Amino acid sequence: MSVLHPAPLRADLAALDRTLVMGVVNVTPDSFSDGGRWFEPDAAVAHGLELLAQGADLVDVGGESTRPGAARVDPATERARVLPVVSALAKAGALVSVDTTRAAVAADAIEAGAALVNDVSGGLADSGMLPLVADAGVVYVAMHWRGHSDVMDGLAQYDDVVADVCDELSARLDAAVAAGVDPGQVVLDPGLGFAKTGSDNWPLLARLDRLTALGRPVLVGASRKRFLGHLLAGPDGPAPPEARDRATAAVSALAAAAGAWCVRVHEVAGSADAVRVAAAWTAARTGGGRG
Repeated sequence: MSVLHPAPLRADLAALDRTLVMGVVNVTPDSFSDGGRWFEPDAAVAHGLELLAQGADLVDVGGESTRPGAARVDPATERARVLPVVSALAKAGALVSVDTTRAAVAADAIEAGAALVNDVSGGLADSGMLPLVADAGVVYVAMHWRGHSDVMDGLAQYDDVVADVCDELSARLDAAVAAGVDPGQVVLDPGLGFAKTGSDNWPLLARLDRLTALGRPVLVGASRKRFLGHLLAGPDGPAPPEARDRATAAVSALAAAAGAWCVRVHEVAGSADAVRVAAAWTAARTGGGRG
């Protein structure tokens, strides 16, 4: 297994030859996955530190819900939610990613200590994002995106979901490079659940090789998504978010074995184990490990 890491990435993580685990810290009152349990800054910081203790390699701090149908928050509110948490976690030694589509929020978060920008819009929501990333030189995650949360479910129209997502992500990579971003900074994310029906997500996971063939690291964010809830549905309907963690860990193992750079998850321990299993399995399969 040989993981392609973006740059610049902290040396201890860049030296790892396995898929990384990104723990999610939602500083929102309306997250689909945790219902605002970590909304207060102190609670969010404590949760981020707990995720690191459970095996997360980095943490992703977001102040605006991107669940289907979610309304946007104003920039001042988003900034007030994320900056204290980013600052405290960075000062505690965490590698911090900020989950935002706004260039101004990203800029302030970088100043507060964030080392990555995780932009679910891939630069489409704010024309200032790509120039900011080029100037800051931080790792940039560009996700496949077709519209904000309140409209995205109506945009899930594909001729071939794998080919279309790859083409659209390739275009975002080209746009980033044209804006001055070093391609080495860029990570691509297929955007599972974003403008995707449940059945759209499985081909993207099954053909991650098509995404990795674009030559950039790939981040997979399947954690607690709706398509897992429907897969695990029982007599009372889809499995609730926290009942999807074991399925998430299974996806993490498969994504890691397929060469994903990182998996973004809410429950860290299971995926931290899963990526290590995938690394050992891949090494043995290729003749590099004896067990």
